[in-house]
Amino acid sequence: MQLCVALDLPSAKENLALAESLKEHDIWMKVGFRSYIRDGREFIDTLKAINPDFNIFLDLKLYDIPNTMADAAEEIARMGVDMFNIHASAGAKAMQTVMARLEKFDKRPLVLAVTALTSFDEEGFRAIYEKGIDEKAEQFAKMSYANGLDGVVCSAYESRAIKNATSENFLTLCPGIRPFGEDAGDQQRVATLEVAAEELVDFPVVGRPIYKDPDPAAKVAKILEVIKSL
Repeated sequence: MQLCVALDLPSAKENLALAESLKEHDIWMKVGFRSYIRDGREFIDTLKAINPDFNIFLDLKLYDIPNTMADAAEEIARMGVDMFNIHASAGAKAMQTVMARLEKFDKRPLVLAVTALTSFDEEGFRAIYEKGIDEKAEQFAKMSYANGLDGVVCSAYESRAIKNATSENFLTLCPGIRPFGEDAGDQQRVATLEVAAEELVDFPVVGRPIYKDPDPAAKVAKILEVIKSL
């Protein structure tokens, strides 16, 4: 497993201070809607300046018509980020168009598809997709795998089934990780690091348990110790 830290603090200054405190670690940094809309590409460039070895996951969940998604994917690849995501709900044609557009790059970013947001409970998900989370997440994962994506965003509880339905090398990135049983907040399907390991998660995403800790650097060090031991 490779730890992915969510930079979801209220200001660029706070996020960069957090990144600065973690610069000695070999980790991924997740840049989401709030940070990117507010701080833009300059924020990503500054993260790379803090530690050129930080891996950057741009979490914008692209969802539009196929050509527009491919245009956006091309611009993201030019930024030099290491991974980004799209919504699986955009469909097979969108996936194919995005991946075809990225073929021109010698080193393209990893591309993941969002299956079911971890804020959904079963009832809320069925109201939109008319199927249960497990069934639909696996369906989306199979479609993503068939169309050349590198993996999916899912909860830890879908990870193993998705790999069984696709490939052990098909990546799973899982938000809602509460390393030591911290409060779930607005997430519905949360998991500990032990559960994530059991479910073969590749990228556990941790946000609030790190940046709300009095000593985020010590918390990350503790998390990395646990990951190493699993």
